[in-house]
Amino acid sequence: MDDVLIVGGGPVGLFLAGELAGAGCSVQVLEREPDPDAPSKSLPLGMRTLWDLSAEVFYRRGLLADILTASGSGEKVVLPRTLHFAGILVDPDAIDVGRLPFQLPSSAPERVVTSLAAVESVLGERAAKLGATVRRGVEVSGLEPHDDHVVVRAGADEYVARWVVGCDGGRSTVRVAAGIDFEGTDPTFTGYTTHVTMDDPQKVRFGFHLTPWGMYLRTQYEGHVGMNDFDGGAFDRSQELTLEHLQEVLRRVTGTDVTLTGVRAASTFTDRARQATTYRRGRVLLAGDAAHIHPPLGGQGLNLGIGDALNLGWKLAATIHGQAPAGLLDTYTEERHPIAAQVLDWTRAQVAIMQPGPLAQAVQGVIRELIRTPDVATYIYDRLSGLSMRYDLGSDQPLVGRNAPAFRLADGTSLAELMADGKGVILDFAGSLRDAATTWHDRVRYVSGPAEDDLGFDAVLIRPDGIVAWAGGDVPSFTEAMNRWFTAGVR
Repeated sequence: MDDVLIVGGGPVGLFLAGELAGAGCSVQVLEREPDPDAPSKSLPLGMRTLWDLSAEVFYRRGLLADILTASGSGEKVVLPRTLHFAGILVDPDAIDVGRLPFQLPSSAPERVVTSLAAVESVLGERAAKLGATVRRGVEVSGLEPHDDHVVVRAGADEYVARWVVGCDGGRSTVRVAAGIDFEGTDPTFTGYTTHVTMDDPQKVRFGFHLTPWGMYLRTQYEGHVGMNDFDGGAFDRSQELTLEHLQEVLRRVTGTDVTLTGVRAASTFTDRARQATTYRRGRVLLAGDAAHIHPPLGGQGLNLGIGDALNLGWKLAATIHGQAPAGLLDTYTEERHPIAAQVLDWTRAQVAIMQPGPLAQAVQGVIRELIRTPDVATYIYDRLSGLSMRYDLGSDQPLVGRNAPAFRLADGTSLAELMADGKGVILDFAGSLRDAATTWHDRVRYVSGPAEDDLGFDAVLIRPDGIVAWAGGDVPSFTEAMNRWFTAGVR
């Protein structure tokens, strides 16, 4: 019997598999698709964005260089001029990153434009290297939870594990079988991502464009065109994506008589936005699109799912090894559910602004004026980047609950180097916790010494997911924090 069975071998499932296997858990991944190299995962349809926080996560796990290589880029990617809100571009020069709290210079790029194929290849190799087994061509049909294990059915086969995590997308079989409700809003548009050839491409302008009939985007990747057609989501997955239909929609949305001559690839989506009411029921958990779906406005989906896997991985591993304080696994839903709810509302707000008609167009005009101001431009960048995300950990200390700044010790050691193996870290800049920290030497890494910039803190306790669990200098409050997050039986 495995410790964990992950249903779904996309980036979220593979990243979680690596986190768990690296923590010494036995893990199997069951993936429905037999071939990992589907055309929809490669450029341009498979284009994905790793925003600042996710890039930092991969950097701290030693994966970012491989992802850049697999993406065809070995250089640092700077913030591009395609940053937008509801298709309205944000001027990067108006963004004041200095306003974001507790930031230190990091070697990770501000954002990475990559592909689903590149991310999955790197995460799959990592998971296998750490001992996880990935089985492809296995379609799960149901599950049967028990007090101490879960039976998963796939055709005539059965798999048994102590825990099951559904990473199997918006139509999650695991979520449905576990009886977890999926609540939210219905679609207003059908979105299209296409790779086409055009007889007269000059009629379709580059960049984002809101029109009286919808929105379209043409990227610098030859033939890559996206469009949102406000038809109530009627066409999504319901009919064949023919050249004639795509041309009709493109002409309507752009207001031109553009002619398509070929379709290399195409897919659809909607602005349906739904979220699981809980991310855990007994020994069944959800992550990624199985837990929440929303339209890809701002490129938040992959980042949100990686955040789920990062948060869940160390908590589930500690639970499996009997090292988790009471209630630790319940904090997964407590911390991640509000983050996804914010993202869903963020996309809903954009859809409302993008609607055809004079009312939404009037709002667009106001947003265009506001978005030019440093306050609004910085706010939008902050929301997309994830840099100021904060969990409510019950502390008034403003650093607690945030992603740890990129601390670097005076000897040159970076926080990323200390977190590569997924352990928590105690950074004791003043050397006041040396004796108190010895109790937990097998749970977290203790490092003592001055930092290049300690931001005024004597010491910080950083969870395995990179979140600051405590910051201060006195031993009693440090011990209380360690008991809360790292000591079984104490909460």
